Amino acid sequence: MANAELFRNELKADEMLEVIFTYAAKIANEKKLETLLVLMADMGRDLVVADRCTLWLLDEDRQVLWTKVAHGIDRVEIPASTGLAGNAVQTGEPIIISNAYEDLRFNRDVDRKTGYLTKSVIVIPIHNQENQIIGCYQAVNKMTSADAVFSDHDLKHLTLAASYTGKSLEAAILYEEIEQTQREIIFTMGEIGETRSKETGNHVKRVARYSGILARGVGMSEEEVDLVVMASPMHDIGKVAIPDSILNKPGKLTEEEYEIMQSHTRVGYNLLKGSNRRILKAAAIIAYEHHEKWNGTGYPEGKSGEDIHIYGRITALADVFDALASDRVYKNAWELERILSLFREESGKHFDPKLVDIFFENLDEIVRVKELYKDVF
Repeated sequence: MANAELFRNELKADEMLEVIFTYAAKIANEKKLETLLVLMADMGRDLVVADRCTLWLLDEDRQVLWTKVAHGIDRVEIPASTGLAGNAVQTGEPIIISNAYEDLRFNRDVDRKTGYLTKSVIVIPIHNQENQIIGCYQAVNKMTSADAVFSDHDLKHLTLAASYTGKSLEAAILYEEIEQTQREIIFTMGEIGETRSKETGNHVKRVARYSGILARGVGMSEEEVDLVVMASPMHDIGKVAIPDSILNKPGKLTEEEYEIMQSHTRVGYNLLKGSNRRILKAAAIIAYEHHEKWNGTGYPEGKSGEDIHIYGRITALADVFDALASDRVYKNAWELERILSLFREESGKHFDPKLVDIFFENLDEIVRVKELYKDVF
């Protein structure tokens, strides 16, 4: 339990309304499930003056309860049939207890893993619009004094929070399912472009992960990092229009063949540019600009420096690294040291020098991704 300096007063009526209205506005405008779970847990914690509040979600297929975010701990999964949360979800009945360790339903595994000491607990099932249970609120340790326990008033307040958040949670879960479906379609379309040139599906996965590492290193928000990760697999989608005889030619391309190969950037851009979806807009930029070079000698526009969109600059470096580090139809994979030497030489020429620095700063993680998604022939 926390020390006395962390104890807080019970909320007065006007303070409780302020908490509700403050969080209601944020929750209503939030679609991302991970962020929504944080907001909802914060609201529950503040309403009942708890030390921690966790929002568990039910995965019916796997029969587990999971929480993406709980205050002070990482993602946790527990069997849906165990613990106080599991009991509330299985029975549909709320739980309020003063000492968790005196209740046989309490699962002590989480405390053992985290070193935390659970005392008083409230658990409230959360229902969707069809009155099906989709998870539960769990508030832990009343924080108004050292020996404080949750009351019936706290039970009512958390029940209110659960009834309000059910609809928002259901909408966020649906939104995430749509996003995941969209992500799978994008990766599949990216793989189609690559397999025409005898690449493996792992190429787009590696490029996506490398691009995410670089985007994070630049200082992008996690939301924008995720956008780059999702959009970068589409960088070569325009290859669907390039003849096999050119895509898979083992020797050097003629000038005419090279001009045709270059057209894949415009083809990809034209395929994607008409969408209003953020992911496909980003993918259109990447498809068009990932062959531009920092010194202006790239294609299709010959842009240079920061006139090249950061998404294009990131994917350019990620794609070249993977091309060099992998076996391809026209060459064997390069040794890592040879690639690093080239990148040092091409900093400020082919590549954004800042991105090259970020690449080297995160080299260990990049190599781990390379090994994790290694091609198996």
